[in-house]
Amino acid sequence: MDSIYNKASNDALIARINKLSPENKSHWGKMSVDQMLVHCKLATDVAFEKQDLKINFLMKLLGKLLKKKVFYGGDMGKNSPTAKEFIITEHHDLEKVKAALIANISRFASEGKTSIQTMNHPFWGKMSYEDWDALLWKHTDHHLKQFGV
Repeated sequence: MDSIYNKASNDALIARINKLSPENKSHWGKMSVDQMLVHCKLATDVAFEKQDLKINFLMKLLGKLLKKKVFYGGDMGKNSPTAKEFIITEHHDLEKVKAALIANISRFASEGKTSIQTMNHPFWGKMSYEDWDALLWKHTDHHLKQFGV
């Protein structure tokens, strides 16, 4: 099974990120490739306690109820709702945002489980290291597939 903590799996994910260029177009959704990279970087920042999310009580309850199905079930849904903090509308320098996401992804392999700075996700609730692994791998993989890599 692929893992953000495993060097070989992590390197394979980074190789896919490195394949992205302005020519990659989304197979679904509204984001451009640079916006998707920022979106994914911000999602990894939650694990480092660098990104806060304002989630209301009902959404927190929904996250807890759906966590196992989303993390350990099938693919993530296309065009799923996202936290407002992860909705990126401005454009960014592709190479800079690519490097920022790669730095975050690399950190999981180099530091292992100690890279995770919180065991509580604002939407998903109480998290294990395995939950973080499943979420971050699945989320990044989902968006890379969105752009054909």
